Amino acid sequence: GWGGRGRKAKRGDVRAAILALLSEEPRNGYQIIQEIAERSEGGWKPSPGAVYPALQQLTDEGLVISEESEGRKTFRLTEAGRNYIESHADEVRAPWDEMRPDIDDNTADLWHIARQSAFAMMQVLQTGSDAQIREARKTLIETRRKLYQILADDEPGEE
Repeated sequence: GWGGRGRKAKRGDVRAAILALLSEEPRNGYQIIQEIAERSEGGWKPSPGAVYPALQQLTDEGLVISEESEGRKTFRLTEAGRNYIESHADEVRAPWDEMRPDIDDNTADLWHIARQSAFAMMQVLQTGSDAQIREARKTLIETRRKLYQILADDEPGEE
């Protein structure tokens, strides 16, 4: 995220996050990465190179089991994994809470609107006609121009 930084992930944070998420429901590796990024409000997005080895380690420890369905591996807690979470509640917390960027409400609101706009653009691309896509392109070009114009203008109220 922009406008502030959360703290850097520590050793064990990926493991704790995976266990916390799998305690809610089974997930694949991609879903784990996306959920951490979403819950940390963009402050932390662990790489596949951090998540998949941690999943393998948890599998080796017998805390997690993987099941393949339709070519996708989904991971879920084993009984031993659920027992581990109960006896290690201090370790298995939500580390993403500490990694949210420190941003004000205006910045968070602007990011939220930008994400919603990106989803709307994807809908236009997926379902829009050629004419609708051309119109959306014009709108984005105009929006980009206006955003740069905001920076070029004097601060509002400075006259």
